[in-house]
Amino acid sequence: MSVRHRLGQRLARYLARPRAGHSSLPATTPEDLGAVLQVGDVLLVEGTSRLSTVIKYLTQSTWSHAALYVGDRLGGAAMLVEADVAEGVRRVPLSLYSDLHTRICRPVGLGPADVDALLDFVRTRLGNAYDLRNVFDLLRYLVRVPVPTPMKRRMIALGSGDPTRAICSTLLAQAFESIRYPILPQVESIPPAHPGAARVRREILHIRNYSLFVPRDFDVSPYFRIVKPRLDEDFDYRRLSWGDTGPAAGDG
Repeated sequence: MSVRHRLGQRLARYLARPRAGHSSLPATTPEDLGAVLQVGDVLLVEGTSRLSTVIKYLTQSTWSHAALYVGDRLGGAAMLVEADVAEGVRRVPLSLYSDLHTRICRPVGLGPADVDALLDFVRTRLGNAYDLRNVFDLLRYLVRVPVPTPMKRRMIALGSGDPTRAICSTLLAQAFESIRYPILPQVESIPPAHPGAARVRREILHIRNYSLFVPRDFDVSPYFRIVKPRLDEDFDYRRLSWGDTGPAAGDG
């Protein structure tokens, strides 16, 4: 093992540690989350590690991590597949993120064969290492080096490119690319051949390089539905129990 690789592993463990003083009250209970998740869903996580701070800064987003929900299909129960900076591509229980803010992003229209193909893709990647070259690139942004906004996304891709390694969003982007499911493709609008059809446009989807995808992309993608567990269970605000029993004194 090279000195650079050993140093990269030490830096990865450092970046994976949570920042001190973090306190969070998740908006969704683990029970509600587990009841709604479906195999093939992407779970976004608002992480608390040093690496999460870097990802949030570079992507200007709440979400710093993404994982694929696989349920019990790859062993265990209520499991996720993710790329961890220190451990590489691995299976983890949903309970690992029970005390963090999360969001469910659901691909629409997947059939059983599509889901099987997604699972086959991530199954063959289990055990792959995190791209440690990215660790050296991302470490500098812990001190908030000023980066022009248009350049921030490309900072995520610095050092990446080894197809046997993965970062969290890259793994999922490759998985969905393997079944030709769009996340945030580049869209080219082609003018019609006939002037009389000026309102008609033909859109061609171009898949971006997978190393440029970040967790936020699943949130803003027009092809993933945002699922909120409480609203998915016939929510009625009238049935909520509040701590007070009436209007506060002095209210008009």
